[in-house]
Amino acid sequence: MILPFIAPDAAPAIGPYSHGVIASGTFVFLSGQIALHADGTMVDDDITKQTAQVMSNIKTLLESQGLTFNNVVKSTVFLRTMDDFAAMNAVYAEAFGDHRPARSAFAVAGLPKNARVEIEIIACTDDK
Repeated sequence: MILPFIAPDAAPAIGPYSHGVIASGTFVFLSGQIALHADGTMVDDDITKQTAQVMSNIKTLLESQGLTFNNVVKSTVFLRTMDDFAAMNAVYAEAFGDHRPARSAFAVAGLPKNARVEIEIIACTDDK
């Protein structure tokens, strides 16, 4: 069971995420994904294009396990610069639709292949 929650007395979420998620079932931990095409080449140095590719990669990995974005309980976003946050957030929100897993986002000193964004996911097999 995946039960996202918003605590009514807490500060509101400032993006497409929940304060927390209560989950039961088997957990699936996805390694961080950067904007690589299936052939291993990197997407152009554009945060919107890179985030779209990362979300596509995550979708492919989830589907390989019979899961969807609705199974995600937690994501962690790593950005080269927080200046990219709004553009990343827009693509991220579109991919997740109405589903709001818990999320953290950080600016980091560097990412593999000089990527602009990397996202890792924790999913739960029981989404009912």
